[in-house]
Amino acid sequence: MNSRADQLKAFDRLLTIMDELRAGCPWDKKQTMESLRHLTIEETYELGDAILENDLQEIKKELGDVLLHIVFYSKIGSETNAFDIADVCNGISEKLISRHPHIYSDVKVDNEEDVKRNWENLKLKEGNKSVLEGVPKSLPALVKANRIQEKVAGVGFDWENPNQVWEKVTEELQEFRDEVEKGQYDAMESEFGDVLFSMVNYARFLNINPENALERTNKKFVKRFQYLEEKAKSLNKPLKDMTLSEMDVFWEEAKFLQ
Repeated sequence: MNSRADQLKAFDRLLTIMDELRAGCPWDKKQTMESLRHLTIEETYELGDAILENDLQEIKKELGDVLLHIVFYSKIGSETNAFDIADVCNGISEKLISRHPHIYSDVKVDNEEDVKRNWENLKLKEGNKSVLEGVPKSLPALVKANRIQEKVAGVGFDWENPNQVWEKVTEELQEFRDEVEKGQYDAMESEFGDVLFSMVNYARFLNINPENALERTNKKFVKRFQYLEEKAKSLNKPLKDMTLSEMDVFWEEAKFLQ
């Protein structure tokens, strides 16, 4: 691996290139934080895909794209003397030091849960009015549910064991079923949300990331369905003309290919 000196040299090279692009490239010159925002979100999702695929070369590439955006925002910030990359680095360094008193001070912790509780309590001492202030409003609902539950658990608002959570899941499922039988859409939607929220909570107790789990299932479904499409094409038979029984044969085949 590269030495620390080589790492710093590489980072300095990136900063220099960013300066040159901002000064000379028509596209780079016209960018603003607002215009970069949706691109940053896209790059983050691409990094997430690479991580789920465990493609280390792609992860390296996508990390570079995300790092470029961080440097780009910092360059734009420096142009109005709001902040620069040094401020960004020093800011996160100071936060990490203050949030890890068990490393940089004399606070004692026994496990990961102690660290999480200390983290949330320190954020409240820093001026946050609620432990939920750090949950972005624009997060996808499934990710947001998980983060909300992690946040409140960090200050002790949590179930004691997984069995209690599973009982809550079954309770919510029954309430959802009751509303389905009544056929009232608003109530069904509300109870379905409760089912999802309780399932996310149960996943957390099992150390399962619900977003990752669902995305893995999405990818698995896509691969199997595309196999089905390929088989139908090889038979010159449109899917819409196949029976469910015919399609199920290829679907079962696809399971054994993964």
